[in-house]
Parts: sequence; C-alpha cells; structure tokens
Amino acid sequence: MRQTPLFDEHRALGGKIVDFTGWALPVQFAGILNEHEHTRAKASLFDCSHMGEFCIKGERGIQAYDALVTMNAAGLAVGRARYGFLLTEGGGIIDDLVAMRVAEDELFVVTNAGPLERVATLFAGRVPGLRDVSDETAKIDIQGPLSREILVRIGLPVASDLRYFGLFRAEWEGHTLLVSRTGYTGELGYELFMPNDLAVHLWRTLLRHPDVAPAGLGARDTLRLEMGYSLSGQDFDDTRSPLEASQEAFVDWSKEFTGRAALEKQRERGAFSVLTAIRADSRRAPRHGFEVYKEDDAVGLVTSGTYGPSVGCGIGLAYLPQELAKPGTALATGPRRFEIETTQLPFYRNGTCRN
Repeated sequence: MRQTPLFDEHRALGGKIVDFTGWALPVQFAGILNEHEHTRAKASLFDCSHMGEFCIKGERGIQAYDALVTMNAAGLAVGRARYGFLLTEGGGIIDDLVAMRVAEDELFVVTNAGPLERVATLFAGRVPGLRDVSDETAKIDIQGPLSREILVRIGLPVASDLRYFGLFRAEWEGHTLLVSRTGYTGELGYELFMPNDLAVHLWRTLLRHPDVAPAGLGARDTLRLEMGYSLSGQDFDDTRSPLEASQEAFVDWSKEFTGRAALEKQRERGAFSVLTAIRADSRRAPRHGFEVYKEDDAVGLVTSGTYGPSVGCGIGLAYLPQELAKPGTALATGPRRFEIETTQLPFYRNGTCRN
C-alpha cells in the first residue's frame, strides 16, 4: 500500500490502518462513533493526501478542460470552486471532481484516488498546460463547527473571510498553502493543500488545539452519508450517469462536454433507475449490496448504508425505479427483509457548512 506523508503520525496515534484504493489510511482512531460526534460538535482532522491534484495553466488548457467536464469551469471567478463530473462518451461517470480558479490563467483540480490513473491519462492527452501535482501535494481537511476559529488561532486569518466554495492562497510560517472551503461532512470545514514536507508540522500544530482530534475513513463515511453525498466508485461509476446518480444539478446544459449527447438521449428516453435516499425506522442499517424489495419483488440495490449516529436510525442510498423513488414509499431490504422507506436528502439537517 502507498503511504501518505502522515502515515507515521497515524500509527503513533493508534490509528487502525486499512487499504483504501491502494493507500494505507486510518479507518478510525478513538472509534467511529466518537469521531463522528466530535466532528459534529468541535473539529476533526482528516488525512486526504491520497487524492489527486492537477494544475492547469493558460487559457487553452482551461478551455480544453472545460470541454471535458459537466460543470462550467471556464466561467469560474478567481477564488471560487465548482463541483462536477468527468464522463465517458456514453455518459458514465469516470469521477467527480472539484475545479478551483486560483488565478485568471490557472485552475486547480481535485480528483479521487481510485480512478486517478485513468483521469490523469485522459487529462494528459487532452489538456495543454497540465501538471499532475498529486505526488507532491498533501491534503489535510479540518471539519467541524469550530474549524474557522481554530485556523485563525494558528495563523490563518484568511479562514474568517472565506465563503462556502471559496478558496485563497495563504502564507503560513513561510509556506504557501491553498485553503478551500467545500467539505463533505455537513459541517463548516476547510481543505488545506501543501507540499508533502509541511504536512507533519501542520498536522501536529492543529492537533495541539484541545478541540481538535484525528478522524478516519469510518467517520468520514458516516458523516458524508448523513448528508446524502455520493461516493465515487461505490454510489456511482462509469456504468451510471449523473442522471441515474440523481446529480443532474451538477450538469450545465448550456455548454458542451464529453458525454452530453448520451445524457440527452437518456433524458429523452426516461425509465431509468435513480439513486434514492432510504431510511429504516430502527437502528438496523441498509448495507452495500443489499437488495431492495417491494413486497416479494427485488426492485433495487443498496450502494451505501450505515447507522446514522446524528439521526438515530439506519440510512442509505439505493438505485430504484423512478416510480418507487417518491419519498414515503414503503420497501424492505436485507436478508431478513426489514422495513425501510424512501425519503428526502439530507438525512441530517443541522449542519454548519454554510455558516
């Protein structure tokens, strides 16, 4: 397994290491429930250095990138970020990604680790002015309602002025960091991008604050699922389109992009299954791979599921026929067929992400 610059820090803190898309990452430290609740109440650190990062410089490169993706990246204002998808010609999702306009002539693009090699190869052949900086970039995310005041306290006052889906380049102890505010937990949160050799020092500096604790992949999963955020490679892949994944909001139909023609045909045809929120009336959790039943008929498949600590019941996402996706539809799932019903997202509605 590949190791991030913070691998030894995780071991020293007692992190339970697992293989996540070929990377040795902590699944938990003090326990998933503890880390989940700490993130909702205070602030947690997540090592996301396994993710991919690309710099695109120059108007030609920015326009070439824009022609590939579903979001309007070329129209981004400096200091703003936008979420969208990279698709196959057939409309399947290769990856979801965030584009950030760091300067008039520069984009910074963040992708997932799983499809990174495929994405990098595609970009290299299509986008001039591209530099893959994944191997030289570390990423530390601080998530939780106290994250703003903690960053200010360690010498990053830029956090006070950063709007949701905004970003700044900031100086910290003689180093340049890219600080963005997007998040995936539902809470106020920031992403800190830096050279690898700065990661340990910044990690330790943040952990010295009494309200900061490390968190692993387990809490990251329960937190994101309570918000209904989809996971690349699990809730969607290149066999599913943004329409099927219930992500049409991130498709800009006013522009051209790879896979647009296929999406238009799918939208015209209709009759496809869609990713739908489901919840149980108990702590029993839908699990990845469970079939979903309407009476005795198997009608869908669970892609993500867990017990939601902040909502007190089992929650999940499942692909279901559109006629069954309406909130309030009674269904069942699991080998023992426990009751679930479809619902609206997000499951958790008291987050601080936009505060």
